[in-house]
Amino acid sequence: MTTLHALNEKYRKATKVVCRQGMFPFQVSDTAVNIIKRVVKSEQELDFICAFSKASSQTLDQLMASSRFNEQEIEILASGLAKEGLIFNQPNTKGIMIYRLLPLVMIGLMEYKFMTPLSGSDEERELAVLFETLLEELRDGIQKNYKKLSPLFEAAPALDRTVPTQNTEDGSKITIIKVDKTLDTPEDWVLPSQTIEDIINKFDDIAVGYCFCRQRRNLLGDACATLAPTLNCFTFGKSARHTISQGFAKQITRQKAMEIMKDAENAGLIHKAFHPGSRESSFETSICNCCKDCCDTFNLWRNGTLPMINSTFHLSVIDRDACTGCGICVDFCPTDAITLESDRYAVRQEKSCIGCGVCARFCPEKAISLQEGFRRVFVPPPQTCA
Repeated sequence: MTTLHALNEKYRKATKVVCRQGMFPFQVSDTAVNIIKRVVKSEQELDFICAFSKASSQTLDQLMASSRFNEQEIEILASGLAKEGLIFNQPNTKGIMIYRLLPLVMIGLMEYKFMTPLSGSDEERELAVLFETLLEELRDGIQKNYKKLSPLFEAAPALDRTVPTQNTEDGSKITIIKVDKTLDTPEDWVLPSQTIEDIINKFDDIAVGYCFCRQRRNLLGDACATLAPTLNCFTFGKSARHTISQGFAKQITRQKAMEIMKDAENAGLIHKAFHPGSRESSFETSICNCCKDCCDTFNLWRNGTLPMINSTFHLSVIDRDACTGCGICVDFCPTDAITLESDRYAVRQEKSCIGCGVCARFCPEKAISLQEGFRRVFVPPPQTCA
């Protein structure tokens, strides 16, 4: 029989393996261990997680060798942990089942845990608090090592890609200014889909779940100030098949997807697409519809945890003569890229504009257009510790 000390050590070892996954340098803190304790209930599951210590993705044969579990045991353990949000188990393009251990955050346990309908239970709130503490610990670690990490941040690929809204509030098309290929555009760069409709039409398998950011903030008592709808977190293709099979999302038609996207645009949400490994030449795996109030990528940037790294093909352009200085665009801009100059007209800062088009959508004077051109938006997190 395993002693309590030995079991705790096994939890810490499994947590260490999970913390190695993904893009963020999480420490094996008591907070991280307590999160794993909430979702991993058996020693066998802990041993199974530890089998991923040398390889994050494995075939059945590889996993049988690394874990010493047989095929039936692996299927049971993988299925159980997949429903918790810790394992991604889907066949690759050759039909071979691949088992991948997921990270704590982006995209992994935290997102899947808060993507389903929630009851507001004490257990859900306690888990939300643990993840909030985990992110605060990440912020503190980033700030303490700010100078060392800055070069790594600057070299990192874009986390997400902006897909602009196409229409103004009255349904007319936002003016697009076409320009020659920019100097910053790589020679072999292929323009990914620039409209929501083009993306949706690529896929037969489409799933929608609840926004994990807004749901988690709500559990923390920080309800969304924008009152944005929550059922608009999309997955596509293999990712959709996974979220559907594990109960994180439900399958919908293309028509229903477009209806939900339209509602998201009416609420002023920002379409952000994600690609596997940030490879924009690959098809999208998901689209988030983000509000400036709750979105983790926006908030982690603002509070000094992570840089904002975004790929976009558009830049807002403000017609100063047509602008009346109403400030609506300032309120809607998710990255604080627009300010009012002497309360007379709006001014846009290029370095932080992600080209979402939300400012243009709600401008009553139609004084804002979108200029084409590939850009990698990089804004470092504010340094809060000297």
